[in-house]
Amino acid sequence: MQSDIILQRLRADDPNADAVAGWTFEAWGHLHPGLTLEQAIERLKAECGQGGVPSIFVAMQGETPVGTASLTADDMSIRREFTPWLASVFVLPEWRGQGIASALVRRVEAEAAAHGFERCYLYTPDQQALYRRLGWQDKEDVEYRKEHVTVMARQLDKPQN
Repeated sequence: MQSDIILQRLRADDPNADAVAGWTFEAWGHLHPGLTLEQAIERLKAECGQGGVPSIFVAMQGETPVGTASLTADDMSIRREFTPWLASVFVLPEWRGQGIASALVRRVEAEAAAHGFERCYLYTPDQQALYRRLGWQDKEDVEYRKEHVTVMARQLDKPQN
């Protein structure tokens, strides 16, 4: 990842919150029929925490947001027994291939581990190879919201003191 990319916690009052919500709405809004962009913005702002679950992180290049990832308690209604979840990993197309998604994933993993979680989960329809490279393991393949997805899990590293 470029040295000028900074990962920071997204706050509800951050001027970039609307843009980040727009990215995630554009990418995954179809999974939530009836959800409007305005509702997506409000949901995102409600998940901007002070640490732990939930948390949203944004990759910044100077003053420009270029990617995001979230740590959430529940990202899959058919697997509520799994928690927490890595969710909404997104990097702007022109910034892909530079390790930003990997850095965001690692930041979310570190947040979960720092708050006492030993394992984290995610689901993806098409990014299994990325997550496998980062140490995630396939748990199951399921149909979810009319998509074939792979549920994956990762044992988290203990936080460094």
